[in-house]
Amino acid sequence: MKVVRTVSEPDLTRLKQARHDADRRYNEALTALDAAIQALPDLPARPPLPDEAQLPPLNERWDITRAMPPAPGGWRGRIANVVLSLVRPALDQQQAFNSALVDHLNRNAAQQRAVPEVLGATLDLLRQHIDLVLRFESRLIVFLQQLTPYVDTKDYEFHGLATRITEDVAEAHDQLAHTVRGLAAALSGVSDDVLKRWERYEGLRTSLATMQMTVQALKRELAAGPPAPVSTGPHPPAPVSTRSHLPAPSTTLSSDRLSSHKYVAFEDLFRGDRALIRERQEDYVRLFAGRQDVLDVGCGRGEFLQLLAERGIRGRGIDVNHEMVELCVASGLDVMEADALGYLRGLGDGELGGLIAAQVVEHLEPDYLLAFLDEAFRVLQPGSPIALETINVASWSAFFTSYVRDLTHVRPIHPETLKFVVTASGFLDAEIQLKAPLPESEKLLPSPPSVREVDLATTGAEGRGLIGLADAFDRNVERLNTQLYAPLDFAVVAYRR
Repeated sequence: MKVVRTVSEPDLTRLKQARHDADRRYNEALTALDAAIQALPDLPARPPLPDEAQLPPLNERWDITRAMPPAPGGWRGRIANVVLSLVRPALDQQQAFNSALVDHLNRNAAQQRAVPEVLGATLDLLRQHIDLVLRFESRLIVFLQQLTPYVDTKDYEFHGLATRITEDVAEAHDQLAHTVRGLAAALSGVSDDVLKRWERYEGLRTSLATMQMTVQALKRELAAGPPAPVSTGPHPPAPVSTRSHLPAPSTTLSSDRLSSHKYVAFEDLFRGDRALIRERQEDYVRLFAGRQDVLDVGCGRGEFLQLLAERGIRGRGIDVNHEMVELCVASGLDVMEADALGYLRGLGDGELGGLIAAQVVEHLEPDYLLAFLDEAFRVLQPGSPIALETINVASWSAFFTSYVRDLTHVRPIHPETLKFVVTASGFLDAEIQLKAPLPESEKLLPSPPSVREVDLATTGAEGRGLIGLADAFDRNVERLNTQLYAPLDFAVVAYRR
């Protein structure tokens, strides 16, 4: 097997230089962060309590009238009263001042005693907070120092595993191809079992190759780094998602409530009546034998759900056509009006036991189809089947009648293309099954048998030429029938292993 190099030497040199530049910038930022760490500042000590030593003497001595002696009798007393009447206004003012001052000191003493306590508690809390900030900065430095080795080890391990898987797959492919060639040489034809095993191996190989390309894309995204923040305002920027606005199925005619009855009439006229659809879908029932919680996406009039119910298989359906859903509900079926991708995203992992979508994928945009398959893989239980039926656009008759006739079809899907995207989404044992073959009466006819009944002994070279012409004509007819009048539908059936 030839190895194709997808990364050139200039690419490796460019990637190596980009890695060196990123390492240098990271180390510079780490050094600047380390230098920005501050030490714990010297905060002031708790303030002392207020001095209240003079409060008791002031409370005892503020009343100066108590210290005055009683007035004596006689003429001395009259003199003392005259003097006292002269100094009384000054004594009253002093008495009022002493009273106000002592009252003020007593009332503020309690508040002054609380100030050192509050201030001290505040200083202690501030000291603890600063200490926590410093410890966080130190641990942040340690974390950032370990970030690069952590990412590198994951990258090395992932790269090693990816390389080993690629090498193992290539080696197994060569060995298996050699074995199959040996069997083909030893036998006249390869058995059906060997062919099925080979197809399963090819499906697994396709899944692994797709996974490897996905890994490479993720590595490129990781190497590019996280996107810069868009805004620093009070509201954070909304997260960016490449699939947050996938195009919905282009089925306006079938999903608009006012026009949905027209699409029902269209289906009745061109797709077939209920009996015909039941007959065509009968083969799918065996895929879901023993399963429960089977989802019919685009269930239409509910023919397949009725087939499941008759076999005791619990099923449910969704459809975007309002009139179709009303018909199913009126028949007692578990059906709701919903978009396929939105409905699957509302289910839990492994919630479904099977999934079928008949004549649905041709209505989907490519991105929508890929997202639909990813979600289907997630919600299906291990061992569950998935069946996707659509128009066989490899048949010219089907393409120029069934496909182009429906206005809601988005794009044709070739059988091999649908098988590939199913396998690339992780499903295994993918198989293309041709459906709805055309009757032989509608195909081109080969040459009549009478042409080969000529007598070669009498006709000679002319007879042999006629037979050769008939053989070439028959081969061309067979080739045209394969292209023009192949089966009208096909289905890709695979399993969630």
